[in-house]
Amino acid sequence: MHRSIKGQSSWPVLSRTRILVVGLGLIGGSLASALVSRRVCQEVLAWDQDEQSLVLAKERGIIDRSVTSLEEGISLADIVVLAVPVLAMSSTVEQLAALDLAGKVITDVGSSKKDVVAAARDHLGHVLEGFVPGHPIAGSEKSGVTAARADLYEAHKVIVTPLPGNASGASRLVREMWERVGATVLEMDVVHHDEVLARTSHLPHLLAFSLVDTLAGDQDNQEIFRYAAGGFRDFTRIAASDPIMWHDVFVANRDAVLSALDEFRSGLDQMREAVDKGDSQSMLGIITRAKSAREHFSRILENQSYLRTMSSNSISYTARAGGPVTGTLRVPGDKSISHRSIMLGALANGVTEVTGFLEGEDALATLQAFRDMGVVIEGPHDGKVTIYGVGLHGLQAPPGPLYLGNAGTAMRLMSGLMAAQSFDVTLTGDESLSGRPMNRVVKPLQKMGAVIETAEGGRPPLVIRGGQKLVGIDYDMPMASAQVKSCLLLAGLYAEGETSVKEPGITRDHTERMLTGLGYKLATNDGLVSLKGGGELAAVDRIEVPADISSSAFFLVAASISQGSELLLTHVGINPTRTGVLDILRLMGADITLENAREVGGEPVADIRVRSTQLKGIEIPEHLVPLAIDEFPVLFVAAACAEGETLLKGAEELRVKESDRIQSMADGLNALGVKAEALPDGMRVPGCTEQSVFSGGTVDSHGDHRIAMAFAVASLRCGGEIEIQDCANVATSFPNFVDLAHSVGLDLNETES
Repeated sequence: MHRSIKGQSSWPVLSRTRILVVGLGLIGGSLASALVSRRVCQEVLAWDQDEQSLVLAKERGIIDRSVTSLEEGISLADIVVLAVPVLAMSSTVEQLAALDLAGKVITDVGSSKKDVVAAARDHLGHVLEGFVPGHPIAGSEKSGVTAARADLYEAHKVIVTPLPGNASGASRLVREMWERVGATVLEMDVVHHDEVLARTSHLPHLLAFSLVDTLAGDQDNQEIFRYAAGGFRDFTRIAASDPIMWHDVFVANRDAVLSALDEFRSGLDQMREAVDKGDSQSMLGIITRAKSAREHFSRILENQSYLRTMSSNSISYTARAGGPVTGTLRVPGDKSISHRSIMLGALANGVTEVTGFLEGEDALATLQAFRDMGVVIEGPHDGKVTIYGVGLHGLQAPPGPLYLGNAGTAMRLMSGLMAAQSFDVTLTGDESLSGRPMNRVVKPLQKMGAVIETAEGGRPPLVIRGGQKLVGIDYDMPMASAQVKSCLLLAGLYAEGETSVKEPGITRDHTERMLTGLGYKLATNDGLVSLKGGGELAAVDRIEVPADISSSAFFLVAASISQGSELLLTHVGINPTRTGVLDILRLMGADITLENAREVGGEPVADIRVRSTQLKGIEIPEHLVPLAIDEFPVLFVAAACAEGETLLKGAEELRVKESDRIQSMADGLNALGVKAEALPDGMRVPGCTEQSVFSGGTVDSHGDHRIAMAFAVASLRCGGEIEIQDCANVATSFPNFVDLAHSVGLDLNETES
């Protein structure tokens, strides 16, 4: 029988609904208990074929009342939750088809979605307005209604897999129901859900059952259980789960489970062969990649900014006027050089050691991406990374999309590298990165022969097709950009003929310096950089990453504007393509001196001493703009504390950074009482010589780490308290910013909400 679920013009309010839970095992019972204890709805009803379960549930207060039949329950309920075993879902849906489902919202809790969705389409019709499949990612080794827990879903994920034709009101009620019992609700399509769960849940359970059964079946192996250590105990714990339920799951999600099992067997065969042959390099590669991947996932899942960005929680800063900025400080390693050290070290022939590597999440995302493509990388440990290069043609297809978090540099540079590989790859990122335009690199790469698909507006994800023959081009950049230049030069390593990039202004040259250091020949002449494809990169003993001048800039400005300050920043990179911030501050009258200047690994470094002084407003020379493009947020703060007006023009690139940095800073300055004027390509900032330049207030960083840190520095000249919202992404580039700021005198606190 085919029947459509007829929807209502308006769906009920959750608090006024009756919810029927069909099936009172652990999952259904726990949901019912949570709904009752939190008074989420008007009444919680239950139906189960086992009458004793209904009696126990009523006695224990897990439900409000039971019903005598499925038909009775459907007639009374507004929302129906199918919590029966996976293999019983299809027959239960078929029973529903014979009942009056007008205006009902129906959802399920099955860990496999394909069969129940197919049954719904077969029996309930094609306009599935009210059928919204779901799957709570929660459980226990215990089963049955007596194991039900009202807190089972707190801080756990529930995946909702909406179907085409679902009414928005029905989806809203299902989401709200799970959120009201403490769960975090995510969305996923049905096929992707089954594939993901096969790998992350079903396969581990299958392996645990199989391993324990294998060992237990041999009488000689009984001693293993007596002396088993924590690793065996932790891995096999899930083998104590409900066998009937897991049998049903393996049957229901058969195709995806078999696919995941085949992938695992292939990997296991590789490890067996490496052990059999004593192939230390292969063994080390597998073990190192696994360890690093686990650590990477732990950072994402526990307390780092990627999780904070994806979740509903947010990070805010509260900043108040502190004392003078004093002491000695070494900021983290240069992010631009850290990215490039991983990329080029991976493509070199031989082993390269990197020291001073930035252990922020942007650089770690790049590191993980190359591990996913088969590169063995040890570390990082206290900034030290060892890279076992595979050569220009040694990368392997990754197991899935390469997730680059918030790292725009990584995505743009890797676009050039990935365009020349023999395999397809997808580059993805977090919400912020997914909103940034990539056509500046995509279009010239397409001229070289690359095949790249983007989302609307040239935004990520980027789907890059492998096996393309690239041809060198002569490219005049319309806008000065080191990322575009580097992207094309990296693609040019693989291209036929010569690739030349003409810069309209000076940009950072870290890529050229590192390529030269690794033995690749380049030609440079009056803003023109060119190279020929077909060469090789040779590993070097060490790449030493200097302290990041962009990170140093916040403390340079902090010490300049706070009376009585003197600060020494050590081992800072002073590459002449990056020193625009020093030149601009000196033009404003800053007291900055360089000490102990030297060259390390091809990059010039020095210790920078800065003392407080009264700054002066200036018209910023346009030739310095590309040399300080990342530092302008904090330079706008310096300008607000200067005597006289500061004018910036020719900086339209600031509009397409992590946020529109011109508008974001203008809005924030105005919110704090500074009448800044945003211009199409810059800003006009009136200066002020009063101690309290800024009034207290709230500013939005728009998820941009440099905006957040700039306003933290502004607090030094603030008459009140500044609350800075949406600061989670600071950890992506400057993971210990708050601690370092405290250490030199800023009054800055972080809160999570």
